[in-house]
Amino acid sequence: MPAPKKNLSAEKQARQAEKRHARNVAVKSALKTASKKLVRTAAEKNTEATAAVLKEAAKAYSKAASKGIIHKKTASRKISRLARLANKAQA
Repeated sequence: MPAPKKNLSAEKQARQAEKRHARNVAVKSALKTASKKLVRTAAEKNTEATAAVLKEAAKAYSKAASKGIIHKKTASRKISRLARLANKAQA
C-alpha cells in the first residue's frame, strides 16, 4: 500500500496562519503598550506629551483596524476612550 499523499495546500495554509498569528499578537501587544503609555503620560499631567502619545496611539489603532487585526468599531471605541482620558488630564 502506498504512503498517504501530503496535502501541500493544507501545509502552506498552516504556515501562513502561523505567520499571521505571530504578526497579530505582536500588533495587539503594541496597541496595549501604546494605551499604557498614554495612561502614564496623562497621569503626569504633561499636556504636550499626552497629545503626542494620543496621536500615536490613535494612529496605531486605526492601522490595526484597517489591516483587520482588530474590528473597526473596537478601534473607534478604544480611540474614543483614550481621547476622553487625555482631555480629562489636560483640563
